[in-house]
Amino acid sequence: MAGITLQGMIQLLQGPFVRMASKGRRGPLLAALLAFIVALPCALMLPPLDRDESRFVQASAQMMETHDYININVQEVPRYKKPVGIHWLQVAAVKLTSKVAKRDIFPYRLPSLLGAALAAFACAWGASYAFGTRTGTKAGLLFAVTFMLSTEAFWAKTDAVQCGLVTLMMAALAQIYLRTRDLGVDDPRPKMPWLKLVFWLAVAGTILIKIIIGPMILAATLLTLFAWDRKVRWARNLSWGWGLILVLLICGPWFMAITVATDGQFWVGAVGKDFADKISGGSEGHAGWPGYHLALLPITLFPAAWFLGGALQTAISRRHEAAIRFAIAWFLPAFIIFELSPTKLPHYTLPAFGALIWLCAVSMDVPLKTWAKALNAAAGLIGGLVISVIAIAGYHLYGASDALIFVVAVVSSALVLAILGGWLMWRNRQRAGFAFLLAAGILAHLSFVSELVHLKPLWISKMLETALVTAHLDPRQGVAPGPVAIIGYAEPSFVFAMGTKTELLNEDAKGAVAALREGRPVFVESKFEKAFQTEAKTAGIVPHAVSQVKGHNYNGHDQALTLYSNTPTAGK
Repeated sequence: MAGITLQGMIQLLQGPFVRMASKGRRGPLLAALLAFIVALPCALMLPPLDRDESRFVQASAQMMETHDYININVQEVPRYKKPVGIHWLQVAAVKLTSKVAKRDIFPYRLPSLLGAALAAFACAWGASYAFGTRTGTKAGLLFAVTFMLSTEAFWAKTDAVQCGLVTLMMAALAQIYLRTRDLGVDDPRPKMPWLKLVFWLAVAGTILIKIIIGPMILAATLLTLFAWDRKVRWARNLSWGWGLILVLLICGPWFMAITVATDGQFWVGAVGKDFADKISGGSEGHAGWPGYHLALLPITLFPAAWFLGGALQTAISRRHEAAIRFAIAWFLPAFIIFELSPTKLPHYTLPAFGALIWLCAVSMDVPLKTWAKALNAAAGLIGGLVISVIAIAGYHLYGASDALIFVVAVVSSALVLAILGGWLMWRNRQRAGFAFLLAAGILAHLSFVSELVHLKPLWISKMLETALVTAHLDPRQGVAPGPVAIIGYAEPSFVFAMGTKTELLNEDAKGAVAALREGRPVFVESKFEKAFQTEAKTAGIVPHAVSQVKGHNYNGHDQALTLYSNTPTAGK
């Protein structure tokens, strides 16, 4: 009976389903849909995250409030780090689906969701041409559920969109390369107008999102292919003339406008500081030794980590094939550059993952040697184990009883279900193994994020907002003067929630007392309680404690903030 059940699951998940999906554009579209659906619940559940996500969405909100779509500011502070592309996408998403005054985080996350879907689509699209539609479909589905892509898909930042555009750029480049690489001097050249247009539009998009990452990966890939093949003639088919003009027409106007508007300070911040800091040292404390990204691959690539050994064998044994060579030239130089960079974060290598996923998908049809199978098992087990340990540790430190079920789900999927899939792969039952590993990736990620939502001490800004509403002191509801003032807590998620005018006082106890005198609600962190009370006594004001919020700032340490009002009836 068990055998019949297993066979039924295999037929449902990996038989006619994949064969149907592999026809034409169905595979890429299915991969895109899966990537979107897997990340959608996470985007709906999680509050705004500190600090990068909340800074991005706050800057986008201010664009809509001020109708200034050139400058990028968070409150009064210019944000000279990234170009405007992600902000324009977020603005468009909010205008189409919501209103800036609602301060709903989900619309700001829509571009990232669509960026992840584009990455899965492009991965499947490029692999389908290079290796066949069935392999392409598998590649797209596998990328769609990869832990790092699924995570970046629900953060309103640049990385999922950048990954989607880079993967699209490289998928188009791969097709141009494979169609023209071996043409003779007198052979007719395929025109490929739409393929070239997609390529150059993607190049322009990567520049408007992060300036350098897309062109860097493109240049590294081209140079590697030129050196390896000792052929450059095929690159003439990229139509460099009109392509670069198109990129200039798309990117040039904003870059010129921001240069004029900031007297060149944008370039000082984005290139002279942000980028320079990343290549000269550990920017913002995110330093890491070479090998950092390699060590994280079992986690960031999970569940595709169960195919890493096969990907390595495929790269070595079939490196003379043009499509495999392209995948290596895309992944390896970019990955090495990220490893050599002093500044490291887990998501930095994401734009190169599409190539590695191609190799993973191809390896499913390759007879694997014992060492490759062993590496598959080791990488997959490490990834599942680390994810499970993190989930258990989070529950132990910050969880309540309602989070336990999600911890069990994480362990059951990341270890039990994934091990079953890996065992089936070891036994050369690739279809069944692939189906179970896909399921393991989906369930592990959804369970992990669901648990995170229930670790309530981590969501201080959300608790502060709730405290104001409960006490009937929320200025957004017109029941108290605004803006809210806060001392000792300056996370941008709170600014996004409460509005641009939120007063972050840092250590200014006198400013907190002045806000209280104006009838505005004030939050005071415990470290500044004594200074606040001293200033209030000097000013002849009696602060009335309404409630207290305690939690753990995941960017720092435990914090306790007391909500004060200057009316004794507040909160009653």
